[in-house]
Amino acid sequence: MPARSLLIAALLCAGSASAQSSPSWHAESSGTTAELRGLSVVSDKIAWASGTKGTVLRTVDGVRWQVLQVPDAGAIDLRDIHAFDAQSAIAMGAGPGAASRLYATADGGASWRLLATNSYADGFWDAMAFWDKDNGILFGDPVKGRFQVYVTADGGASWRAVEASGLEAMPNEGAFAASGTCLTVAGTNDAWIATGGAGSSRVFHSSDRGRTWRAATTPIPAGAAAKGVFSVAFANAKEGVAVGGDYKERLLAGVNGALTSDGGATWSPAQVAPAGYMSVVVPVPGTPRAFVAAGLAGSGFSRDGGKSWTVLDDTPVNTVGFANPSVGWAVGPKGLLMKYTGPALTTVR
Repeated sequence: MPARSLLIAALLCAGSASAQSSPSWHAESSGTTAELRGLSVVSDKIAWASGTKGTVLRTVDGVRWQVLQVPDAGAIDLRDIHAFDAQSAIAMGAGPGAASRLYATADGGASWRLLATNSYADGFWDAMAFWDKDNGILFGDPVKGRFQVYVTADGGASWRAVEASGLEAMPNEGAFAASGTCLTVAGTNDAWIATGGAGSSRVFHSSDRGRTWRAATTPIPAGAAAKGVFSVAFANAKEGVAVGGDYKERLLAGVNGALTSDGGATWSPAQVAPAGYMSVVVPVPGTPRAFVAAGLAGSGFSRDGGKSWTVLDDTPVNTVGFANPSVGWAVGPKGLLMKYTGPALTTVR
């Protein structure tokens, strides 16, 4: 039996994870071969996804997906997308300098306008998130030794750079635009960003919409450009989960998760299942403490705030998003698109 199978079997026997007997993900046709990394789920009918070559996908019935193309963005990798409804969304390009940019649509993707472009040649935007329809935050890799943070109060139409305290970066520290979830928000004021690459991995927390930040070290290993925390998610202002690993070693054993119960001030190690590289973790709407984590190692589910995990599937994905405990999607390499078709993730078995 392969080492990975032995590890998962041991976790199952120990009760840390249990394989699900019924189907969990069902493959759907995306109509594209683009690498998909951005995903925004508005409801069980409305969702948007984004990826390489300026590609955007949209469904308004939860079944059929439309392939859209952002004009003049054929060379842009849209790593993140935030949808407000069936008609309005903002897509974020990630890359060096001007390759980091924001596009918006208000007509279901029929037309797009360029909102903002990174003015720093050595800048690199990683993710964005919104507290509500008006107020949002944008995050990027260090420029002149400090992470970039921008905020909007008009739904993304304009963005203001924040000269925030507490965002000093360590040598070689950066974030991972692998799923658009190295930045997350909760409530009306809280935000967290996750990093790696340096001697240790960290999660930064702001309780004032990005004006000030405080960093905490996590037990997820870093120390190399491909290692660290890739994603962070919170069920509320206190309980959160961080995941990561090494994207060059998708089945690498070791700590790939961390938990906090104090808003990110301290973190304890967690073994997320399946073992290996995880690029995303998200809370499940409609549940108090449920999370789904996924990456090139596969996907898993926790209903107890990340303490124990159920293996869902071993299909490599880039990101996931859920509308409720019964409906969600995953996207990934070469246009991969899957819909969650298993039992409600709050079901106790």
